[in-house]
Amino acid sequence: MTELRESALTAKAWPFEEARRLIKRFERKPPEKGYCLFETGYGPSGLPHIGTFGEVARTTMVRRAFEAISDIPTRLICFSDDMDGMRKVPDNVPDPASLQSHLHKPLTAVPDPFGEFDSFGNHNNAMLRRFLDTFGFEYEFISATDYYKSGKMDEILLRAADRYDDIMAIMLKSLREERQQTYSIFLPISPQSGRVLYVPMKDVNAKDGTVTFDDEDGTETTLPVTGGNVKLQWKPDFGARWAALDVDFEMYGKDHSTNTPIYDGICKVLGGRAPEHFTYELFLDDKGAKISKSAGNGLSMDEWLAYAPTESLSYFMYGKPKTAKRLYFDVIPKAVDEYHQQLRAFPQQDTAKQIANPVWHIHHGQPPESAMPVSYSMLLNLASAAGAEDKETLWGFIRKYAPDATAESHPALDEAAAGAVRYYHDRIAPYKARRAPDDKERAALADLRTRLANAPAGLDGEALQSIVYEVGMAHEFDPLRAWFTAIYETLLGQSQGPRFGGFVELYGVPETMALIDETLAG
Repeated sequence: MTELRESALTAKAWPFEEARRLIKRFERKPPEKGYCLFETGYGPSGLPHIGTFGEVARTTMVRRAFEAISDIPTRLICFSDDMDGMRKVPDNVPDPASLQSHLHKPLTAVPDPFGEFDSFGNHNNAMLRRFLDTFGFEYEFISATDYYKSGKMDEILLRAADRYDDIMAIMLKSLREERQQTYSIFLPISPQSGRVLYVPMKDVNAKDGTVTFDDEDGTETTLPVTGGNVKLQWKPDFGARWAALDVDFEMYGKDHSTNTPIYDGICKVLGGRAPEHFTYELFLDDKGAKISKSAGNGLSMDEWLAYAPTESLSYFMYGKPKTAKRLYFDVIPKAVDEYHQQLRAFPQQDTAKQIANPVWHIHHGQPPESAMPVSYSMLLNLASAAGAEDKETLWGFIRKYAPDATAESHPALDEAAAGAVRYYHDRIAPYKARRAPDDKERAALADLRTRLANAPAGLDGEALQSIVYEVGMAHEFDPLRAWFTAIYETLLGQSQGPRFGGFVELYGVPETMALIDETLAG
């Protein structure tokens, strides 16, 4: 057994814990299909979002952990429920009025308002695939429409007709009495209007594999359950998909957790083995409220990536997936800096610590070296102190600190500098307010300026930090943290910041003295 596998058998990193559960799944015998199947599912009624990224990224982390401890091949499929009816017309498409007549038709039967694809569903599927491809995910795409119409779901659908009463018994327990009267696991596609119909079944004929219902105009209609004439309601479809594909692992949000017994039960009724599942917590906004697309209190992929690289988002997604986390702008700088801290630590760690390091899971065991001699938080503070208009302003400071660094040799640093300037202008400058120091703080700031003026040239950040400490002690700040808070609030217009000695080294002693003069002058 390799050192990696041996360490992974006891690793507490959550992807390895999930991978070990999958190993136990195959203890008696390997999967008959010859591989371990991971699945993620989507409703393609809109564009992919930050939750989509998180689900695929986390599933991929479990997949790679499994591959590290097992010789069983793996596959990851991304299943799009594009046969779902369009329940409402999106307001962010061209000429939305033109789609009104197509309400409740399968998304793949709705014309593409952008005029680029055969249908709106295919347009959104293409956006999903482009989204996943942009981030380098390795996956196989499956369209529900193709799966139903090609006959790949036929066996399961016929079995669902045969075991209709058993599946209905599972579903009816979860429904209110009024809904029970009209509910059916089958949703026929109207031969007349092409709409997905939520109607009660007058008859389910297991022998013929048909369902009978009244169409929208009252006409009694019989359709085969096969060939894409009928789809399953979304909860039965979840369990049926597991049975049809023989899914071994799927994760989903906590909002699905109460449905887990339903999904599992339907999968088992249809002759399948329920997969291992992992429920993750939902994201919160900065006030602790659940993020909602309709409330508009979330943080989008585009917003995160405007300020920081994908890897920092992967780092955020890795941490404590079973804990509700606040996802808002302030977490971005912290995620970038912690990601690079872990990159720098990785080469010095033994195997056990490496596989517990988030960057192992982000980079499939092969993390790059960190090329960030300056932290993102420091870049933000430089941008704030200098009122930077572009990244070149920051490079002026960076070159003093790391003279050999260039945008070409340090592309990650260059990208971070550009992101920090954008972040400063969008998220800091509009709210920046430097307060006036009180008498005690004024005296301490004047003392700090004097000591910096008299300090030997070329002091490093640690030596400069010692000077800052000495001033705080001399002026009896208790706790000493109050002195640093005063520095940040009066000089930078924020409540916290990096080690101030490191900031002075990077920003420059003369520039820091000028900043103090400006503050003391009001």
